[in-house]
This record gives sequence, structure tokens and C-alpha cells, in this order.
Amino acid sequence: MNILKSSTIVLGLALGATVLIASRPGAGNDPADAAESGNFLNTNASAPQSGEFVRTASSASFDTDFTVAAEKTVNEVVCIKSFTSRRQQNYGGYDPFGMFDFFFGPQQPQQRQQPRQQQKKKSSDDDYVQSGLGSGVIVSADGYIVTNNHVIDGAEKLEILLNDNSTYEARVIGTDPATDLALIKIDAKGLSPITFGDSETVKIGEWVLAVGNPFGFNSTVTAGIVSAKARSLGTNSQSGNLGIESFIQTDAALNPGNSGGALVNLKGELIGINSAIYSNTGSYSGFSFAIPTTIVKKVITDLRQYGTVQRAVLGCTITELDAKLAKENDVTATKSGLFVHDVTARSTAKELGLQSGDVIVAINDVPVKNRAELVEQLNKFRPGEKISVTYYRDNKKASATATLRNNQRSTEITKPGDFSQLGAAFMKLNADTKSELGIRSGVKVTGVQKGAFRDAGVKDGFIITEINGKAVNSQDDVEYIYNQIMKDEDADRVLLLSGLYPDSGRKYYYAVNLD
Repeated sequence: MNILKSSTIVLGLALGATVLIASRPGAGNDPADAAESGNFLNTNASAPQSGEFVRTASSASFDTDFTVAAEKTVNEVVCIKSFTSRRQQNYGGYDPFGMFDFFFGPQQPQQRQQPRQQQKKKSSDDDYVQSGLGSGVIVSADGYIVTNNHVIDGAEKLEILLNDNSTYEARVIGTDPATDLALIKIDAKGLSPITFGDSETVKIGEWVLAVGNPFGFNSTVTAGIVSAKARSLGTNSQSGNLGIESFIQTDAALNPGNSGGALVNLKGELIGINSAIYSNTGSYSGFSFAIPTTIVKKVITDLRQYGTVQRAVLGCTITELDAKLAKENDVTATKSGLFVHDVTARSTAKELGLQSGDVIVAINDVPVKNRAELVEQLNKFRPGEKISVTYYRDNKKASATATLRNNQRSTEITKPGDFSQLGAAFMKLNADTKSELGIRSGVKVTGVQKGAFRDAGVKDGFIITEINGKAVNSQDDVEYIYNQIMKDEDADRVLLLSGLYPDSGRKYYYAVNLD
């Protein structure tokens, strides 16, 4: 039975509660686990690699004593309170439990507005209302923290509570909605960062602990086993988005507030970031899901170094091989893999020599039996890196090596969108002007210079009434729509403007290309 039809996947475990109970101060910090300031993703704790985040450790757990892992990890997991202004609450509607934005189902409440980076006005604490509560994991001694994107999405202020009751305000370094991950930072030194384990070596049946802040109960530890790996929830398969498709499934209890917390093995090594539950009620009922560290490490390193995730794609249309498809295409050499339908021109798949009818079975000698496993492997690499693909053609095994490319079929580094690329400013219209022009919404384009607006033919004085079918009344509205488009990798990056020039009275339309 399709679980999406029989129940609800809760893609967010952030909680809009105000109850917060801190546990005892940090204990059990091992000096060997202290990361060198600013270094993430070291594959060996004694030999940091330049420019990367995290230390990885090896060797398996040998017993089921949870105390060491729990005692160490509670000091490496933080509580994240998100706040929005009272004005923002009135604009978007306040969800007191912070959960309904993350349900799949027939009701899709309006998404909260994104933080407006250009607003410089300082607000007092009385101007903010707590809108959510989640968890985060310390990944460097100098204050970098990884969490879920949905924990901090829309927040105008982030407050971080450590296990020793220290409180800091955080700033957002970068977000990746496709994988539901975000990297934030606090101004602190000498923190206890978590050690990264290898999620690929985790075995089904292995004991794991989940650490977070369910329902606001700070530093809560729950235990379970790994129930499955490379679990797809179907959240991206319909849209074609190469985001998170490969979850670690566990029966460790997670509840709202656990979002962004740690899933660790019995040595206290991070193997996943807790993100979702399978539930009829919105609370834990047996199944929980975590983003594996193979994806987490790559995403947070990209966010720190480039400001956006460098995502590679193969450039072909695929379907998971099943018995019917295998019989129809006379595939007998393998029972699983990814059946290739079409290959895009100037893509990695084209360079590999893949053809319709091929069946991909491994990336860099790592077996990929389904789409989830393929996406997990691709998420480990950046455009410009070489990979080896093993496949079957006419029931004969073959392999080829090629350079990965991004969605734009390029190997170049992708930079985050900059609102200034529009090359224009936007001025509010007063009520009298709108009344005279017979419009209900509108913002005036001014100061057009070199940029996307000029390239599209937009001139000074043009009044935009709608962008992509949405009414706009301020520069904030224009920037919000721009940011939403630039974050969606599957969307056509085009601003469709409709409006008028005051002197003509005619309606004009422009297509502003953002690629």
C-alpha cells in the first residue's frame, strides 16, 4: 500500500511551543572530539582537510550501552527558537504549533514569507513573536550549526539555546529547500562539535539514538534501530526534483521539535539529521526519517563555500526497473537498477554514451538499485567532478567515466541569485495614484540600468501590477517572488511582468529571464 495514500508524512518536526526546559550543563566532552575552528568534513580527526566541515570516525559499535553516546551528544545538539515580527504574523497567519506547513495532504496552507534580507530596521524584542521551535547540530567549534530548512524558514530572528543554557542569536549562512537543510552560525568559540559517521556503512538493525527538543523538552534522547535505508517518501519523484529522496528510516521516537536534531550511532557519531515522521496524527507513531550524512556533509560544505548547493545531474530520463519493464525490454542480466528512456544532449549521460534501454546499476562501484540510491550518490558530487557509471546494455555489463554537469549543462560553479541583477529599483504607489490609474496593486520601476530589466525592454516609469500572476505593492514583494524563483531548481527562472505605463494606459507584458 502506498503510504502517502494511507497516512500522512510529516515533513517537519518544528514546533511552535514556548515551553522550554533545559537539561544539565555539558558533560562528557571528549577533547579528541573538539574540531579545529572552522574545519568541517575531515575524514580523519587527526588530519583535517582544508575547507571542509566535519570529522569522520570509523569502527563499529560493539554493545548496546547508550550512556556514552547520549552523554556526549546532548552537548552537541542545540535548541532553535524562531521568531517573526508581529507584522509578519498578521501578514502570513500564525500557526501556533508550527507543523501544518509540513504536511502532505489536500490542505496546503499558505507558505510563510521568507526573511527579507534588505530590511535594516532594528526591532525590539517586544516586536517579535515566537513562531517555531526545532533542533540543530553543532558542526564546528566556531559556531556553525546544521538544521532543517523548515525550522528556520520565514524566521526574522533565530535564538539558539545550548545545553549549558547559553543563549546566542544566529544568522543564516545558506539554505537548501530541496534537501530541507540549512546552515546557520552563532558567534561562539570552543564549542563541542559532533563527529560525523558514515551513513553508507550503517546497517539495518543497528541501534541509533535521536537527540533533540520534542515539544520543547530540551536535550531529549530516544532510542531505536535503523529500520531501512535509502527510503523514498515520494516527495520529489513526481516533480523531478533531485533533492532528498534517500532517508534513513528508524523507529526512534521523533515528535514536533525534533526537526534538525541528531541521529547518532552508539559511538555518538552523526549518521543523519532528523527531518520527518510517518503519522496519522502529526505525532510519532512508529516511523521516523533522517537525512543521511552523505548528503548533509556535501550540502553544508557547499553552503559555506559557495552560498548555494552545487548539484550535479546525469541528464537522462529514468524509471526503476521492475519485472514488467524487464520483460517488455528483454532485460535478464539484472533484476534491479535504473532503466534509461531518453538522454539529453550535452549532458553527462550523453558523454557517458548511455542510450535508451540501458540499465544503470552502480555509481563509482556503489550499487544503485532504485532512484533513491541514485540520487543519494549524485548528491555527493559537484559539477566538474568525474564519476564512473556501471550499466547493462543488451544484458552485457559495461562501464564508462564522464564529467558531471549541472542543470544548465555546465561544469561551472553556480552562484546564488542576487536581486541586484534586475538592475532596477521599485517605488511604492500611494492610494491616490492607484485610484487614478484604476489599479488595486502596483509598484513603480525606477532607475533602470544594466541588468535583466533593461535586457527585457522594461523602461523607467513602468508600473508592475503583477509578477507571475501575483499582485505586488512594494520592493519587498518583488524581491520575495524573485527569491522564491531562484530557490526552485525545477522552475523556469522567468519573471512574467504585467502592468502599464501611466501615459499610455495600455497593458504591457514583459518576460524577464533570470538565467
